[in-house]
Amino acid sequence: MPIYAVKTTASQERTVADMIINREEPDIHAALAPDSLTSYVMVEADGNAVLNRVLEDIPHARTIVPGESDISEVEHFLSPKPDVEGIAEGDIVELIAGPFKGEKAQVQRIDEGKDQVTVELYEATVPIPVTVRGDQIRVLDSDER
Repeated sequence: MPIYAVKTTASQERTVADMIINREEPDIHAALAPDSLTSYVMVEADGNAVLNRVLEDIPHARTIVPGESDISEVEHFLSPKPDVEGIAEGDIVELIAGPFKGEKAQVQRIDEGKDQVTVELYEATVPIPVTVRGDQIRVLDSDER
């Protein structure tokens, strides 16, 4: 089944995808608005004509990108990447959420299964390991770079 890319207004991808799915058109099977793909929504439909008809009534939907895609081209959007990907032991990070927000720390241990990172705060008088979720930190300096 072909997948079409629909150009949208910036930051309106999820809204457009929701409106397409809420139309309950039998020839449209799925809509995907991945966070890493801005201004585009991927739509699985039986044909280009039915999608054109649906998009006429949807605000923020611009045009259909010419051509079709296959499921193999959008597979990487379907599986979420772990938050701890790209973080290594010894990296300098900043906590961006939680009680230690704004503090700098060094990564001590990474638990990919639980998507957690154990860090040691820099400015703490006594080094205490703190375990935080992977989405609560931002890498400032990496040993790999």
